[in-house]
Amino acid sequence: MVPAAASFYLSFTEWDGLTAPVFNGFENIINLMKDETFIRSMKNTVIFTFLSVPLSIILAILVAVLLNQKIKGMVIYRTLYFLPVVTMPVAVGMVWKWLYNSEFGLINYVLGIFHLPQPEWLFDEKIALISIILVSVWMSIGNNIVLLLAGLQGIGTSYYEAAKLDGASRISQFFHITVPLLTPSIFFVFVMSMISALQMFDLIFIMVGTETSLLDPMRTVVYGVWESGFKYFEMGYASAKAFILFIIILIITVIQMRLQNKWVHYDS
Repeated sequence: MVPAAASFYLSFTEWDGLTAPVFNGFENIINLMKDETFIRSMKNTVIFTFLSVPLSIILAILVAVLLNQKIKGMVIYRTLYFLPVVTMPVAVGMVWKWLYNSEFGLINYVLGIFHLPQPEWLFDEKIALISIILVSVWMSIGNNIVLLLAGLQGIGTSYYEAAKLDGASRISQFFHITVPLLTPSIFFVFVMSMISALQMFDLIFIMVGTETSLLDPMRTVVYGVWESGFKYFEMGYASAKAFILFIIILIITVIQMRLQNKWVHYDS
């Protein structure tokens, strides 16, 4: 609570982290509204969030349903899907940075074997953000699978037995039984994934670093907070960015909580 209150106060000051903060009212907020770099980072964050979160959840649901079957060696499959979650983001970023290397990366090497286009994954502005999204989905899907798998195992078999007696197909069972009864777990995963995606920083920092030529298509709000605070020592300006992001996350979370009654079913 104290750090949050201190950050809120600093967002109304000019402070370099060394001298005493100087109160400047709403100057930081006004400057942010005119800051093209901040606006671009906000746009990137929104695009990243609204592409990565649905993709991660949809894939997690499908994989969780498959892993919920009684198949030999299922424990091994579940472990393999969860491994990215317990792997350090630094290690993940370094490995994927090598995989994406346009000259020596494994991905382009495989594409070259089949005479397919070999894009510059992190250097092409059109696909740079997509490249980060794919890594983020790969990292987060394991955690989502575990949470959704727990929800699936809480669904009673009687629903499926009754559906089979009525002649319902597997697809029909999935959309009319599995998905509706899984909505509490989906809702939790959705809220947590949205919050996490809006705070994306580590992968971009590891895979791009401070290379200005690569940052524009991938710079997020949290990266901008780090850049302002610890690269340019504009702590007040960085706090203002963090405060605006906090308000956005708060508003989105409140909206999600209010709308859950329209699609989340807690009766099982």
